[in-house]
Amino acid sequence: MAYGLGIESSCDETSVAIVRDGRELLSLKVYSQIDSHSPYRGVVPEIASRAHLEKINSILSVSMEEAGVEFSDLEYVAVTSYPGLVGSLMIGAQLARCISLVHNVPIVAVNHLEAHLAVIGLERELPPFPWLGVLLSGGNSSIYLYRGFGDLQILADTEDDSLGEAFDKVSAVLNLPYPGGPYLEAKANAYQVDKAEVNPFPKLLKEDGEDRIRFSYSGLKTAVLYYLKANSIAPPVEKISYFFQKTAFELVTRNIRKAIQKTGIRTVVAAGGVLANGTLRECLEAEKNRSKFDLFYPGKKIYCTDNGAMVACLGYHLWKQKSFVGLDFKVSPKRNFEQII
Repeated sequence: MAYGLGIESSCDETSVAIVRDGRELLSLKVYSQIDSHSPYRGVVPEIASRAHLEKINSILSVSMEEAGVEFSDLEYVAVTSYPGLVGSLMIGAQLARCISLVHNVPIVAVNHLEAHLAVIGLERELPPFPWLGVLLSGGNSSIYLYRGFGDLQILADTEDDSLGEAFDKVSAVLNLPYPGGPYLEAKANAYQVDKAEVNPFPKLLKEDGEDRIRFSYSGLKTAVLYYLKANSIAPPVEKISYFFQKTAFELVTRNIRKAIQKTGIRTVVAAGGVLANGTLRECLEAEKNRSKFDLFYPGKKIYCTDNGAMVACLGYHLWKQKSFVGLDFKVSPKRNFEQII
């Protein structure tokens, strides 16, 4: 049996997890900083790094105690090294270095984005590679060709706002709380749509041909602003939320179809914080049935958001490949590891 520790501190969640054999979760602790960042309607890097520093040691102690393991039991310590906020990444990295130095545990440096895709291994057998990895979060709207652990090639990216960022910005203009995703989803679910009703927002990137795959959500945010201005006396928040989601998610499913056509790969793994949205899950399931592909995403919504379990899970597979780093490993905000080293 291989016990592994996962440390996640890339943004505004401080998290530690203990996993056995890359499959069995023994403990997962997450400290969310939402209350600290809500007044600013976004993550403040200085506040985030300080909160990580204040909480990470106590979270580690509680997680180790809950799992019933000692440092001498660990085969590896996995830590997010990129991408993320540099100050936040440094806190997790320094904890990993201390554990490695004091207890002689090898370090596995983990790509945060890849960990989101690999986390499904905590709930089921991983499907055979290659996959199409669809990552939808507050910082990313991307599709990857995932050939194997440590081997990702980007196929599609956002040209401006990510999907999660668009949720937060539209939530702000509708005077809904931060973070916007859950509140927009609740308003959308409350809307009684007429089947004959016309979507007030234009189709995104409708001029793109079949060969071009990309995301862009800034135009949708602008369309919401203009619609809200035209209906400022009695703004239909539920209607706006419903059609915002409908328009935003249509681009996701369209891009998945394009990626399948381009690569011939029919295994799709979706991940990231926006996958906590139930309507998005329904859209993906409907597209799976239409286009006939295999679809996987985390069942537990805690696995969609940033967490140490996904880091420990991916870390197990990299540990088996002996993908270790020394105490002097780097952290970086960049997504491309080749640019880091």
